[in-house]
Amino acid sequence: MSMLKSPDQIMMMREAGRVVANALSAVREQAEVGVSLKELDDIAASVISDFGAKPAFKDYHPRWAAVPFPGVICTSVNDAVVHGIPNGYVLEDGDLLSVDCGAFVEGWCGDAAISFVVGIGSPEDKELVEATEAALARGIDAARTGNKMGDLAYAIGGEAKRAGYGLLADHGGHGIGRTMHAEPPVPNLGRPGRGMKLEEGLVIAIEPMLILGGKDDYYHDEDEWTLRSANGRRAAHSEHTVAITADGPIVLTLP
Repeated sequence: MSMLKSPDQIMMMREAGRVVANALSAVREQAEVGVSLKELDDIAASVISDFGAKPAFKDYHPRWAAVPFPGVICTSVNDAVVHGIPNGYVLEDGDLLSVDCGAFVEGWCGDAAISFVVGIGSPEDKELVEATEAALARGIDAARTGNKMGDLAYAIGGEAKRAGYGLLADHGGHGIGRTMHAEPPVPNLGRPGRGMKLEEGLVIAIEPMLILGGKDDYYHDEDEWTLRSANGRRAAHSEHTVAITADGPIVLTLP
């Protein structure tokens, strides 16, 4: 199956992306001190249902996972980098929350993530979120025909590494379309001029995951889904689904 999408298919993915963006916006608006992760999951589920879409994460069961994912969104708090399960944990002042969301519309998928501080956070955490968003923006800008995947990866991770941040080892973005995770892999670290050539019609999820302290290592939590930083430092995650076109990159997961 070709990795390249037609303009009509990209338009369908834009509809899925819009659902994801609205779900993330609703979650962010309600993510206050005293609100539980499960309540945020219910909010996202309601938004996705109201759009007539299907959640991409609920019951997702890749081969490496012992159990299916139980939530509609991933909610990763503080040292949890990604894949946090939306449970009964109640948000506290200063928590750093990363929320990942995916949805299908007529069989086409959108996938995006945001990170933000709940209540009054530390300057260090706010700078981490800003650095993660900046890494995503650089990756999007590099998602252009004629560039190589290494150019995109270097744009994401090169400056982040120089600034002293870690990047979650063995994890990055991915192709997306009829399935949430598809070819090609989209690394967050790479060498310019290396890797596959980026072509018009390729749609990818770009998702930097930055960790304070400069270390990339992680471990699996007892729930067998959540990945936590090995150094116990906080992490942030930003993601957009992006189409590569002749006119430049188009972000599909905007409201």
